[in-house]
Amino acid sequence: MNFKKLALFGSCFLFLCIHFSHSQENNPGTFGKGLFNIVGKDSTWSTKIGARMQMLAIANWDNNKTQGVGNPEQNFLIRRARLKFDGFVYTPKLRYKFELGLSNRDISGGSQFTRNTPRYIFDAVVKWNFHENFELWFGQTKLPGNIERVISSGDLQQVDRSLLNSRFNIDRDMGFQLRHQITIGRQALIKEKFALSQGEGRNVTEGNLGGHQYTSRLEFLPFGKFKSKGDYKGADLEREVSPKLMIGATYDINKDAVKTRSNMGTYMFTDTGFHKTDISTFFVDFMFKYSGFSLMGEYANRDADEPIALNSDGTETGDIVQVGRGLNLQTGYLFRKDWEVSARYTSIKLNEGITGKSPEKQYTLGLSKYIVGHKLKLQTDLSYLTVDQGTDEIMFRLQLDVHL
Repeated sequence: MNFKKLALFGSCFLFLCIHFSHSQENNPGTFGKGLFNIVGKDSTWSTKIGARMQMLAIANWDNNKTQGVGNPEQNFLIRRARLKFDGFVYTPKLRYKFELGLSNRDISGGSQFTRNTPRYIFDAVVKWNFHENFELWFGQTKLPGNIERVISSGDLQQVDRSLLNSRFNIDRDMGFQLRHQITIGRQALIKEKFALSQGEGRNVTEGNLGGHQYTSRLEFLPFGKFKSKGDYKGADLEREVSPKLMIGATYDINKDAVKTRSNMGTYMFTDTGFHKTDISTFFVDFMFKYSGFSLMGEYANRDADEPIALNSDGTETGDIVQVGRGLNLQTGYLFRKDWEVSARYTSIKLNEGITGKSPEKQYTLGLSKYIVGHKLKLQTDLSYLTVDQGTDEIMFRLQLDVHL
């Protein structure tokens, strides 16, 4: 990041914090509840300002039958560094969320389609509860995709998300979302979510090159709500006293998509512009929690009408839509002193005849110490990746997560 820009942003942020703390009602909470909790003197607005960071150490080794374990690589990095703002304006029924990324991996990915600028903005969204259980969202935020992607990166059960998420998730986009929920009987709950988006990912400024993206999700909670929104948090930190289950399904269609992974991946250029094709993504997933035990499962499938990008003369450009399917199963148990042991199995099967990529399987064992829940925790995991007719990989990670 440009040092002058960082210094200017930091100075402005500090000035605003000092100004608000003196001129408005400021209620600093306990650790993990935000740096500042500010309410306007006339109670027509509020804001909570928070920060979080993840410090990661990672080591990788190759493993093959002829040479054994070798080619070690190590790295220390700031995995994530974020500033978060949320609150309401005018009325508590009109809420907002604003999140900035500051680490290298947060802001990378700039291109001509983001005017070659860093991608600082993660979320910038307004949420309007306009009638009973209906909410209308407008802005840039996460689409209602698979559970693992919607779970905050600060609330994960293991150091990071699975290979299924990295291959198939639909991340964030700019547009509208309509959300609704109804209660059936005494406690069962159904949630409906629909999104209309630009379809090219976050922070894109150079117009809509393809069509639009349409996302629908339906969730069923037969035993009622999870404590503290635990259906979208890793680990059963609340130790649910009765079984809780959420079953969900998402269907996403990106019309005339111009990227290799729907609204993610790389742009597919041709000699006449862009390769455009309809890309559909389907998820089925669930989350179960009870008395410290948690189990999450996800299935993903992506397909495309014309997965291979072609020039006007019929020659292949080299860009290919990453079509295929994946399965992810993850479980864990939280012991009395907030130590948790977790395990994950992930299988990725991209269409080898189209993508040229071999099937992959990854096995992960994790250990977490929740010092102050997800707000202050130390996590480590060990993974083994097998690649059909390829080189296996071993990965060790250690991460400290701090939320202010």
